[in-house]
Amino acid sequence: MAAKKPARKKESSGKNKLGIFVLAMMTFAAIASLRGLPSMAEYGLSSAFFFVLVAIVFFIPVSLVSAELATGWPKRGGVYSWIKEAFGQRWGFLAIWLQWIQNVVWYPTVLSFAAGALAYIFNPALANEPLYIFGVIVAVYWGATLAAFRGMKLSGTITSFGAMAGTILPGILIILLGAFWVFSGNTSQIDFSIGELIPSDITHLSTIVFAASILLFFSGMEVSAVHAKEVKDPRENYPKAILIAAALTLGIFVLGTLSIAVVVPQAQISLVAGVMQAFESFFTVYGIEWMVPIIGVLIVFGAIGQVSAWIVGPSKGMLETAKEGTLPPLLQETNKQGVATHVMIVQGIIVTLLASTFLWMPQDVSSTFWLLTALTAQLYLIMYAMLFAAGIKLRYSKPNVKRPYKLPGGMAGMWLVAGIGALACVSAIGLGFIPPEQLEVGTPLFYDGFLAAGILVLGGAPLLIYQFRKPSWKKAAAKR
Repeated sequence: MAAKKPARKKESSGKNKLGIFVLAMMTFAAIASLRGLPSMAEYGLSSAFFFVLVAIVFFIPVSLVSAELATGWPKRGGVYSWIKEAFGQRWGFLAIWLQWIQNVVWYPTVLSFAAGALAYIFNPALANEPLYIFGVIVAVYWGATLAAFRGMKLSGTITSFGAMAGTILPGILIILLGAFWVFSGNTSQIDFSIGELIPSDITHLSTIVFAASILLFFSGMEVSAVHAKEVKDPRENYPKAILIAAALTLGIFVLGTLSIAVVVPQAQISLVAGVMQAFESFFTVYGIEWMVPIIGVLIVFGAIGQVSAWIVGPSKGMLETAKEGTLPPLLQETNKQGVATHVMIVQGIIVTLLASTFLWMPQDVSSTFWLLTALTAQLYLIMYAMLFAAGIKLRYSKPNVKRPYKLPGGMAGMWLVAGIGALACVSAIGLGFIPPEQLEVGTPLFYDGFLAAGILVLGGAPLLIYQFRKPSWKKAAAKR
């Protein structure tokens, strides 16, 4: 027993705990992306209004509620464990499934963004060719899957390089170019007057549909929240880290969006290739067109890094639920590196099928990109609404569970923060069913039918699987 005392003393001394800045950087790296900036560039200066609003009503509530749940129930499984504790195994399985399946729908969108950037290395016109977009998505995704089969070390290397080279560097560069463009007196495509900061047609719902997708930009905090218990004095320092991460993220999102908007006319912005359109415009004016393919390569690496970061994580969450008999033995298989290979193969098949929508959809590439983005958002927001409900429920049903980080303000504080977050989710889900005025996405019947069918099929599948699960599934998991 005496030999164990120094270890306890070392742990309590606070050594090896995360500092505020380190956690803020980890959070920033997990959520920052350039992929969604073109859609928000459509709003010009008023995009800043939407970004700040969503940070207040969604990002901060998700961060704080997730931190309380993660420190109170730090078991592996994340949202599965939290929502299972609140509402039972069926709904915990639904939650982790939604976190997994929305990610599967997200892959074709982020890789179509990579395809658009890659096109600028060879032929920009390819960014609007459905067959080319489909081919790049399938090739890159399956390549990342095979790399992930070799374990987290290789995927981690790809992710680290991709985040730095493909997100942070291009993000800083496009902001600097946009600032230089404006302060040099060049013609801006948007009006920077104070009156433009608040959208004039905010009550016209079809014109602000793109703004609902901002919630997707700030998603992922429920994964990062597991680090809350590793922070020195989490009650005081975790909120500070979140505020720093929110400020940095807002800076990249707002300034990056405005940099695209100042140089690319609104009617010409491509949701897939908008970032590259901006870089090409800047570099052409400054006589350094040779930089275009270099930036294209970096952004492609960034997208691949994002896919590598997420390709294993959610499948591991599904594997954790499989240990309790929620998935058949075939999907419980892992390789020597502990990677859920069979889940990832199924994942790849679904990604390939979803990528084929670029081939058969009657709309252009940007419209297909938006349809998949909207479906991703709807599935993820349902999970977040469940997360907020779990935060409130567990305050009543498990009040004595120790939570190293506890949202301040007692029950009123939890109701206020989780209530605002849940209302934001429900509002965004409703708004997501309104076809955007800026794109040709088919008739309202087709648009809503596509989203409704996607939610029913992809969201209803786990409830069917759970209903017809067999006792042998759990026995098979216990033998592994």
